[in-house]
Amino acid sequence: MELLVFDLDGTLLGKDSRISTFTGDTLSMLRERGIRYTAATGRTLHAASNVLNGHFFDEPIILKNGVLTFDPINKCYIETHLLEFPDINPFNTMLMEHGITPFVFTIDINHDHAIYHRNHLSTSEKKVLQLFGKETQVPTKPLEEIPAGIKISNVSAIGPAEVINKICDSVNNSTDLVAYSGQAIEDSNINWMDIHHSAGSKSRAVKVLKEKLGIDKIICFGDSDNDLSLFLESDEAYAPENAKQVIKNIATAVISHHQEDGVARFLRSRFELL
Repeated sequence: MELLVFDLDGTLLGKDSRISTFTGDTLSMLRERGIRYTAATGRTLHAASNVLNGHFFDEPIILKNGVLTFDPINKCYIETHLLEFPDINPFNTMLMEHGITPFVFTIDINHDHAIYHRNHLSTSEKKVLQLFGKETQVPTKPLEEIPAGIKISNVSAIGPAEVINKICDSVNNSTDLVAYSGQAIEDSNINWMDIHHSAGSKSRAVKVLKEKLGIDKIICFGDSDNDLSLFLESDEAYAPENAKQVIKNIATAVISHHQEDGVARFLRSRFELL
């Protein structure tokens, strides 16, 4: 039994961060053939749901790079790797000392989500907050109001590349945390960063799914650093032309660009979908 695992941004999604009609039709063909598929993304549940709804992603979905795995049928998380405020506070302080706002994503005991941030935001951060609000549809609150003992899925930030990269290095020297970063689309001098529990990874989440779903073979698709562990765990791994070179180097093959429906075109050929 095979399971297809799709990264979303830069892989399955087009430049408009949506599933194209061509790709949507391809997913329908997979479903008709009984070929199982899911997503493994850095997005939150709400941000992922906005693009996946209507495309029958019924298998458990890997979120926040493996920090959370959500069962869309039973509407619950089946695995979580969460942090507490003391775990991330030193890095929040580092960010704020450089004038950068940490966006702290939380989950309470009822699995309700919120985003906490400081009130003073740069122009770029205001755009990010607007995007979070549009994509996640969860409340945003002042950082000083964060409840004691609240569980944290991740911390995101955006700022000067040099500073972000330095803080990422500090995070990755921590035993319990991992950080990913990349260039912001809007400005080559600005980088984004995401921090979460080191136990959360796409590879670990895929291992859990293989056991739970009785899967023998994983075929995955991805484009960036957060897909490395997924590629190493999979039986076959495909990188779109736009992927980072480090991903292409370990891919089974390089397929067409994500803006050209590369994943869908590959699937139609591979599985002879008509």
